[in-house]
Amino acid sequence: MPTPARRPLKTRGTAWAGALARALVRARVAPNTISVASMLFASLGAAALLGAAAAGPGARGSLFVLAAVCVQLRLLANMLDGMVALEGGLGGPDGPVFNELPDRIADPLLIVPAGYACGLAWSVELAWTAGLLALLTAYIRCQCAALGVAEDFRGPMAKPHRMAALTLGLLLAAALIPAGWDGQVLMLTLLVLVLGTAWTAARRAWRLIATLRAGPGA
Repeated sequence: MPTPARRPLKTRGTAWAGALARALVRARVAPNTISVASMLFASLGAAALLGAAAAGPGARGSLFVLAAVCVQLRLLANMLDGMVALEGGLGGPDGPVFNELPDRIADPLLIVPAGYACGLAWSVELAWTAGLLALLTAYIRCQCAALGVAEDFRGPMAKPHRMAALTLGLLLAAALIPAGWDGQVLMLTLLVLVLGTAWTAARRAWRLIATLRAGPGA
C-alpha cells in the first residue's frame, strides 16, 4: 500500500513535536486513537461555541478561549497521528481512513458553531458556507490522489490556515467582549474563511484540471 502524501508542516520537525510523538510511541498509543481524539477535541470546541451563544459575557469569553484551545488540540492530534504511524511504525492498513474521516467531521464541527455563537444576521449561513467549502477543498485534494496527481495542499486557506484564522478570531472575540465587538469579530472571521477557502478550492481545482489536460509526464 503506498504511503499517503503528507501535508508539509514546519512544526513536525520541532524538538517538542518529536519528543511528544516518541512518548506516544513508547506508550503504544495507536495512531487511530489519536485521530479519533482530534474529532473529540473538535466536538468539545463545538459544544463550547454553542454554549457561548446563550452565555453571559464572562462565561462567553471563557467558552471562546476553550474553543480556541480545542482548535489547536485538534491540529496537534492531526499532526501526531501521522508521526506516530510513520516515524513510530505503528500505522495499520486502515490508517488512511482514520487519517481522513475524522478531519472531514472536525472541520465543520469547529467552523459551523462559530456562526451560531456570532449571533448576527447571516452569520449562520456564512458559517455553513465556510464549513462546506472546507469539505470541498479536501475533496479536491483527495481527487488528486484518486486521479494519480500529486495531492495539492496549497492555500491560502488550507486546513492549518483555516484553524489559525479561527483561533485568532475566537481569541480576539473573547478579548473584545467588553467593547461589544465580539460578534463583529466572529463575522469578519467567517467572511475571511469563506473568501479564502473558496479561493483555495478554485486554485486546487484549476491546478488539477490543468495537470490532467497536460497529460502524463507534463
